[in-house]
Amino acid sequence: MDSNNKNNSSTSSIPHPTTTTTTSTATDPVQSWWETVSKARSRILSLSSILPSLPSSSSSSFSLSSLADSDRPALSFLSSPDAYSLLSSSLSSPSSGSGSDPLCQWLYETYLSSDPNLRLVVLSFLPLLSGTYLSRIHSSESSSAPSLSGFEAVLLAIYSSEVKSRAGKPPQAPSVGVLSGPLEAQIAVKSTKRPVIVGVALDCYFKHISQMPAWSKVELCRFAGAWAGQDCACQDKFNEYDDADYFLEERNMMMSSSESEDNLGITKSKGVRIPLPWEILQPLLRTIGHCLLGPFNTQDAKDAASAAVRRLYARASHDLVPQAILATRSLIHLDKRTREAARAAAANTSSNANTPAKAKKHEILLVSK
Repeated sequence: MDSNNKNNSSTSSIPHPTTTTTTSTATDPVQSWWETVSKARSRILSLSSILPSLPSSSSSSFSLSSLADSDRPALSFLSSPDAYSLLSSSLSSPSSGSGSDPLCQWLYETYLSSDPNLRLVVLSFLPLLSGTYLSRIHSSESSSAPSLSGFEAVLLAIYSSEVKSRAGKPPQAPSVGVLSGPLEAQIAVKSTKRPVIVGVALDCYFKHISQMPAWSKVELCRFAGAWAGQDCACQDKFNEYDDADYFLEERNMMMSSSESEDNLGITKSKGVRIPLPWEILQPLLRTIGHCLLGPFNTQDAKDAASAAVRRLYARASHDLVPQAILATRSLIHLDKRTREAARAAAANTSSNANTPAKAKKHEILLVSK
C-alpha cells in the first residue's frame, strides 16, 4: 500500500505536458509580440482592398506593404503623413460615412482590437471623422445627405470603450459651474445624446494627445475654427484687448497655417458653424490648450490652435457662455505671453550674435636668460 501511495504521489507531482506547453506559450513575450505584429500587419494590409489607389500627392515610394513590413507597423502607420492623406481623402469624400462604408467598418473593427497602437491609429482620424460628421449633421443640406451610421458606429465604439473603462463616471476635468452626469451605455447616436458621445470621444483623444501626429492636431484646430464660425461679428471685440500689430501678426499666422496644410497632407475640409454645447467645447478647449502650450508641438499646430481659440472666444462672447469666455481668454493671454517671450529670446540671441567679441590682447612672456 505504501508503494501505491508513493506512485500516486510521484504521479501527481509531475505537471501535465499539455498544461506546461499552454502556460509557456501564454507567458512567452516573443510569441506575444509576434502575434501583435502579425495582427497589425494584417489590419494594415487589409486596407489595400478598401483603398486600392493612392492620391497623386502621395510619395511615389509610399506603400501600405512597406508600413506593414516594419517592426512596429501600427506606429509606422501612425507617423506616416502619406498614410494619413490616403485615408483622409476617402473619409472626406461626399459618399463617406454610410453604414456600408468599408473604411468606417475598418476603423470600427480596428478600434475594437486589443492592440493599443492600432487604437491610436483610429484616434488620429477622430478630428476628421467627428469634424466631417458634425458639419454634415448641422449643414443646411443635411436632409439630402446620405446616412452617417458608419461615422456613428466608430464614435459609439470609442464612447462605449470609455464608458466601460470609467465605470460610467463622467470625465474628471475641472469646469466652472458645470455638472456632468454619469455616462450611460448607448446603442445609437440620438440627437439628445450626440454632444455627450462626441464629447467623450474627444476627451479620449485628449488623453492620448501626446501620441497624436501633428497633422491630426492641426485638423482638429481647423475644424474648431470652422465650428465657431469664421464670420462671427464678435471677432472685432479682440481689438479691445490686443493691439493692432498683434492682430496683424494673427492674420499672417492664420494664413501661414492654411498654407502649411498642403505640406502636412491635410485634406481641405468643409467645416460649418455648429452648436457648441459644453460637452463638446470642454474637451475641445483642453486639446487646443495643449496644442498652444505643449513644449513638443510643431509651429503649425501652435498657429492653428492660436487661430482657433480666437474664433472660439468670439463665438463664446456672441453666445454669452461665461465658462467658455473665461477659458478662451485665458488661453489667448497665455499664447500672447508665450509668443512675446519667444520673440524676446530670439531678439536677444540675434543681438548677442551681432555683437563683435572684443579682441584679446597678445600676451608678452618675459623669459629670463
